[in-house]
Formats: sequence, C-alpha cells, structure tokens
Amino acid sequence: MTDQAHIRNVAIIAHVDHGKTSLVDSLMKQSHLFRDNQKEMNENLILDFNELEREKGITIQAKNISIPYKDYKINIIDTPGHADFGGEVERTLTMADGVILLIDAQEGPMPQTRFVLKRALELQLQPILIINKIDKSHADPKHALDKANDLFLMLAKRDEDLEFPVLYAIGREGKVWKQIPEGDPTTWAQLPGDITPILETIVERIPAPKGDKDAPFLMQVAAMDYDLHVGRSLIGKIRQGEAKKGDSIILLHPDSKGEVAKYKGKIDKLQTRVGIVFQDTDKATTGDIISISGIDVSAIGGTVGSPEQTEVLPAIKISNPSVQITFEANTSPYAGKEGKFVTMKLLQQRLDYEKETNVGLTIKRIDEGRCSVAGRGELQLSILIETLRREGYEFQVRRPEVVLQKIDGVLSEPVEELYIDVPDEYAGEITQIVSKRKGELISMDSENGQTKFMYKILTRNLLGIRTVLLTSTKGNVIMANYLAEYVPFTKQPELFRKGVLIATETGEATSYALDMVQERGDIFVQPSDKVYEGMIVGINKFQEDIEVNASRAKHATNIRSATADAGIKLKPPVQLSIEFALAFLAKDEMLEVTPQNLRLRKIHLSKTSRDVAKRQERNLNS
Repeated sequence: MTDQAHIRNVAIIAHVDHGKTSLVDSLMKQSHLFRDNQKEMNENLILDFNELEREKGITIQAKNISIPYKDYKINIIDTPGHADFGGEVERTLTMADGVILLIDAQEGPMPQTRFVLKRALELQLQPILIINKIDKSHADPKHALDKANDLFLMLAKRDEDLEFPVLYAIGREGKVWKQIPEGDPTTWAQLPGDITPILETIVERIPAPKGDKDAPFLMQVAAMDYDLHVGRSLIGKIRQGEAKKGDSIILLHPDSKGEVAKYKGKIDKLQTRVGIVFQDTDKATTGDIISISGIDVSAIGGTVGSPEQTEVLPAIKISNPSVQITFEANTSPYAGKEGKFVTMKLLQQRLDYEKETNVGLTIKRIDEGRCSVAGRGELQLSILIETLRREGYEFQVRRPEVVLQKIDGVLSEPVEELYIDVPDEYAGEITQIVSKRKGELISMDSENGQTKFMYKILTRNLLGIRTVLLTSTKGNVIMANYLAEYVPFTKQPELFRKGVLIATETGEATSYALDMVQERGDIFVQPSDKVYEGMIVGINKFQEDIEVNASRAKHATNIRSATADAGIKLKPPVQLSIEFALAFLAKDEMLEVTPQNLRLRKIHLSKTSRDVAKRQERNLNS
C-alpha cells in the first residue's frame, strides 16, 4: 500500500483531437506498464477500448490508470474531450487533486478547454499546462501560450491558479520538454526526449491528497463497474481514513424525493489500480482511487463510509442537459422481426440501468410506453442509440427537442457558444448557414489560411448543424459548442427543410419503382429493401411531402419487358446514419432503430391518419 504522501491524482483535460489519449498511450508504454512483447506496445488509443470510441476517434467514457514513478503512485484520469460528454469530466474531476490541461499548439484553447478548466479551477485543482503538437506545420507554441494565459486570467479564482508550470510536447512521439526546443520545428520530432518531465512535474507540483488518514473511512462514489461474478463495484477516491477488506460500511444516497436512503454492508472485495487494471488488496489509504464490492446498489455521487457515517457529501455538480429525445417501442409493420429485445419493458429496464451508471444523462419515464432521455447534445444521444442498437434492442425515437428550464418563474431556453474553424474558402458558406439559424457573430479571425468564428446561437437552432457544416465544407470543419446561458423562451418559425417522399405501399422496393421515385428527389432505399406505408423513402426536391409507390413492379408481358430492369440506372441512395437522421427529423416524424436497419417514418403511417392529425393541429393553433 502506497502511503498518502506518495499518491498523486491528476486528470488530463483537453478539447477533442488535441492529442490527449495519444499522450496517455506514451505515458503507459514508457512507464513499462506492459511487457515488450505485449500487444498494447504496438497499439494506439489503448484506453479507447469501446468499439464506438475507436470508430469515432473520441473518448466517450473517462478511465483511470496508475503509473509508478520512483516511489510514487500516480493515478491518471483520461477524460472525454467532447462537450457532449462533459458530465463524465465533471464526475471524474472529483477524484483529482490536479489537472493537466493539454492544448494544441496551432489551435490554442478551444471552447471545451474553457469549460473543463473553469470546472477544475472551481474545484481548486492545481493545473499543469502542456502545449502539444508543437511540430505541426502551422504550430505557434508562443501564441498558444499567450492565449492560454488570457484564458487563465479570465477564469482564475485565486492567485495560485495563475502559478502553473508549462511543458511542450509531441504527444504521439512520447516526447516532452520544459522549454521550447531550438532550431527547425520540422526536426523536433527527431530530438531526444521522453515523458519524464511530465512525471517529474506531477510529483513536484500536484499536491498529495488531503484528508485525515486516522479519521473514519469516507468516500464518494464517482463511477461504477459491473462484473457477472462479483456484481456491482463502487469506484471513488478515499476522502479520509482507510478502507480494509471485511470492514462494515454504509452507503447514503438521496432518492428522487430528496430523502436519504441507507444501505448497509461490508467490503467483500477491495481493489486499487495497478496499471490499467484493478488488483485485489487488503487495505487502501486516504487519497487512493479504489473499487469496493459489497453493496449492490447503483449510487453515483453517493456517500460511502464507516457505519456511524450520517452526513451526506454534496452532490456531484453536473451541467443541465439541453437536448432530449423520446424513446418508444417499435410500432412499424416490421416491429419485432429484427431485434433481440423488442418490448418497451425491456427497453425501460435497459434505460433504467443507463440512468444508474451514466450521470451525464437524465432519464425519466413518461408513461408505460415512453421514456425521455436528456443529454448535453445530439452526439451523446446518438451514441446511446447506437449502443442500444448493437446490444440487440429495437425501438423508435422522436426528433430531438430542447430542454426548457424555469428560471425565476420564466420559461427559458439554452444558448450555446459555437466555435467553427474552417479553411478560408468556406468562410462565406459558414456565414450563410449560421445566419439562417439566427446565430449572432461574436468574433471572426483569419490566420494561416483558416477562419475562426465564434457565435452565440439558440440550442434549438443548433440541432442538426454539424451534419450541414460537414457536408458544406466537405468535412473540412472543426466545430465545438458549449452551454453559455439561458434566455427567455420565444416562439419562432420552424427552420426550412425540404419535404419527403412517403411510401404508399408495404413490400420490397423495386428498381422499376425507384427509377421513377428518384426523379422526385434523393432516395434512402435501394432495390429489395423492405418498405411500408408511411415510411420515408427519400427527400423531395421541394418543400411539400409527396406520396410515392416504391414497391411497384412492372408487369412482365413479354421477354423484353421482363428483363428491362437490367437497363435501369439508379443514383446511389443517401446513407442514413443516426446523426443524420436525428438532424433530419421533422416534428411529425420518427426514426425506427433495429440492429439491422435505420428507417425514417411518419408518426401516423396512413394518409388518412396524417390528414386527421393536421386538421387537429390547425384547430389547436387557431
């Protein structure tokens, strides 16, 4: 067991794509957490073990590892860089005593950098600044440092917040220096160097954990894990005292009504981090990050202590969700045919589990047939949808909506600060797209062929903008946003969207039918795809919805006509992704999600029921 004075807990915070996970890879490899012949030594993004994390190239869940350095134990927490997963960052910062702020030498501090640094300084965590990717062609480490200093001056709460060490790094090479190297930047990657300066700085500047090791045991649950053999494990940093295997403990956790629920048990299994895994131990001391099993209750933010503990630790502060989606059981004609878990009861059970383990989401049952899931943005919600889909769940979701808040009795909506970085050639298109969504330009700067925009924009007008920007700039856009404030809610017209092509028949799409349908616009399906009445099979060229028969077959009256389909040339269908579908949906539409397919559909499948719903809405609004 490492004593309290030789423990260091540090979180790495950064904007997405600033090289955080690559730097953690170098820290693990150079600290000899793996044998030379282990596969991890030849891998990248080692901690992004989640399939979706590797596919999307982002960290979704925070992870912590332990690195030995001399006679110190350094617990390093790798946090997500995307603003949608800010709840993960806020949760895990409670386990840290310091932070490494990593910024790109070319891009400088970004909006998410500001968000996470503000939270770290509120928690009075000691910062270390690392300017990464200093060998990039347009890197300017000195300018990036100036920008970082401005950010610290803006956010600092104490004089100590402005006293931070600065390091310079090429993270992917695993090289860090205390001063900017001299000479040609293109040769810096070949200079000798390693990650030792980071470890030395952590030991020297990050304080040892606070807390009285002789006081009764106390810990706050910051994360959870589940094992089929062990059951549920509660993870957190020991605030005071020592944890010993076999000790009796109590868990205090406020319920939805604010009443404190009490659960008694004992520490059946006690583990602490060694490298990237938890290993059994008999005792752990103040400041260490541990995992305990013995109370099978989900309670992130809960207080775990000795049996006499009565005081509940303050709840972990998480930013309000700003976007919500309604989940329902699938009701399409193909319901239950493609999924493993198809009932609303099973879906609600799975969402209840997500509610217990994911503090970044707010999940509520609306009624027996519907659940509301609210998060920080569309990406976070689309990740959940894709996760459920891969687990075998089948369901349908309605279009994302903004979460409104009552502030001082006034119904208010969120406003986001939107940051966009594009090549100069796309600047005009960005201005047009954001102005149509009523974005207010705060600043615009151009340097090194890149234009950087800062806007304020209502969250509801931000929905779907990522897909539009990626398409308009051919993928050459960096975009970030974070919640800035709330303003009184005001009604405004719906954003313009083209109409859709709606199938009138149930069956299989045919080449003959799609050849005629594609004249109306872009199609989502291809021959032999299953379609049904009320399903959206394409985008109209114009604003109104049009009904089409996508499964019509040509009557084979002779040999020539029977083989005529071979000469039909169909345009490639628009590929549906969850992100695209959520951004595309209108208020009278839904997305059907199964392990095999994504299908857009109208809420009311028949033309008659759609007409009735429109009349009812007109009467309601008149």
